[in-house]
Amino acid sequence: MSDIIQLLPDHVANQIAAGEVVQRPASIVKELLENAIDAQATKVELIIRDAGKNLVQVVDNGIGMSETDARMAFERHATSKIRTTDDIFKISSKGFRGEALASIAAVAQVELKTKKQGAPAGTNIYIEGGGLQFQEPVQTAEGSNISVKNLFYNVPARRKFLKNNNVEFRHIIDEFQRVALAHPDIEFDLFHNDDIIFRLRRGTPMHRVVEIFGRKLQPLLIPIKEDLDWIKLNGYVAKPEGAKKVRGEQFFFVNNRFFKSPYLNRAVQDAFEGLLLPGYLPSFFLFLEIDPEKIDVNIHPQKTEVKFEDENLIFALVRSTIKKALGIYNIAPSLDFDRDPQMDEFFKSQPSGSAMNSSSSSVSVSRDFNPFKEESSVSATGIVNLQEMYDQNISAAPSKINLFEDEDFDEDLMRLPNGYWLFNKGDKTLMLDLGRMHRIVVADRNKGKKRSTESQSLLFSLEYHMNEIEKNKYKSIKKFLPGLGFDMTIAHESVLRIDAVPEGLKDTQVIKFLENLFEILEYRTEEDFMNYYEYQWNKLHSKSRFDFIYKYEAEELIKEFTKIGFPNYTPNGKKCFIELPLEELKNKF
Repeated sequence: MSDIIQLLPDHVANQIAAGEVVQRPASIVKELLENAIDAQATKVELIIRDAGKNLVQVVDNGIGMSETDARMAFERHATSKIRTTDDIFKISSKGFRGEALASIAAVAQVELKTKKQGAPAGTNIYIEGGGLQFQEPVQTAEGSNISVKNLFYNVPARRKFLKNNNVEFRHIIDEFQRVALAHPDIEFDLFHNDDIIFRLRRGTPMHRVVEIFGRKLQPLLIPIKEDLDWIKLNGYVAKPEGAKKVRGEQFFFVNNRFFKSPYLNRAVQDAFEGLLLPGYLPSFFLFLEIDPEKIDVNIHPQKTEVKFEDENLIFALVRSTIKKALGIYNIAPSLDFDRDPQMDEFFKSQPSGSAMNSSSSSVSVSRDFNPFKEESSVSATGIVNLQEMYDQNISAAPSKINLFEDEDFDEDLMRLPNGYWLFNKGDKTLMLDLGRMHRIVVADRNKGKKRSTESQSLLFSLEYHMNEIEKNKYKSIKKFLPGLGFDMTIAHESVLRIDAVPEGLKDTQVIKFLENLFEILEYRTEEDFMNYYEYQWNKLHSKSRFDFIYKYEAEELIKEFTKIGFPNYTPNGKKCFIELPLEELKNKF
């Protein structure tokens, strides 16, 4: 029987490896930007065309490569970052695996022009589908200029699975932001289809955050700093009013490398316990500095997973440092453990000879006085000591406020303190979210109705400061806005001036409505805009579950909700109610 195991050709092996390294254009952006940083660049330009499907180009002013190094860079497992096995456990560079350029070249057409500093001439290399087409001397600027064209041109099945341009470009922006935030000392420019998207100058970490996410975030940022012998933590968290329902402003870095960690995200969330509404996520930009030997970044080719030597200690550090900062800035209550509780008893804290305890500080009052009676009389002999009056009142039991009306304790419907309601529907007991139910009812009322698109002019124009991402989204939807009743223009740079809004939109709701619109457009196409606009409009005019405090309101809503079929989910897939597992609850007794 003949042998069946064979060594794969290099071009096949490279395409297999490319499946892990190059998942979409954003993967190429990440690898090329990190290479530019490892090359000690102080200025980096990222040029994108058609969301990276047709061109990803990175130009840097780094140290450049020699003729030999330029050719070796495209070989698998060729790297300048490590030499021995020990180097893997003390990595300080961005790249180290030596497979990114080989993988990229296997599924695209790649051209590299590079020149070492002080060299008389540079090198031009062109590789197509992993095969070298030519290499020749060229006059070029110092540094490197690498262009990746026609991604997946030789793997049409992979190209077919790429998303639309809006989605792919949003992923590119994600990768660009991660690299730019980690290196505020480097200039970055991002161009898309010849439009400038970002132009980031050198500055402090605070400047970089504000440049990317907009000036409106600056007053919300709280500095975080903790310096221990084995680790340093610094960065910023946003105040609770800066929290959002969508992800996008949560960043962890270790040794200037972005990484993802649901576990440490939980530490930040715990620090904000009791300060955020359910479903909201705090914004944070946190940087860890730790000995490279105490972390392992060689987990996955994407290099976004990091293992720490003692993750539990880092969890505690992150949570406690943020809680302390929130307390310092009076965001969260701080406890004074040195305070004597007896000092709160004002009268008892007075010395025996003080005026408060003196018998001379007596006032004449009527024990029979009742301000709620139509006729009241004052007894001239009604004299009482103020301290005695205090002692009588302090011994009385505090009044209790009943959060429930008596009628709420009904066998079919009962309100809970957290805003939810219990409802017996047939032989099932449901916990209802009346806010989501009301949203569906409002949408059903508006279904088929042609909503007025008349404008109402604002007495005073409003200004909305957009970051570069929001500005890009605004450009993609502005053609729809006049027909919806909006009159707005970009006044200067990133300021959107709003002169008129649709009827039914209050002045105080405009800014929040626009913020939600921009958030909803995350990973959405222009064609979806109208559907999400209607959803956002209905959401704006519906109540939250905390607005339903009277039983008759809940009953009326349930009747309307039943007429439309008692649907289980909202249009965006969130549950309107859950069934309580009564048998399981009974077993707990």
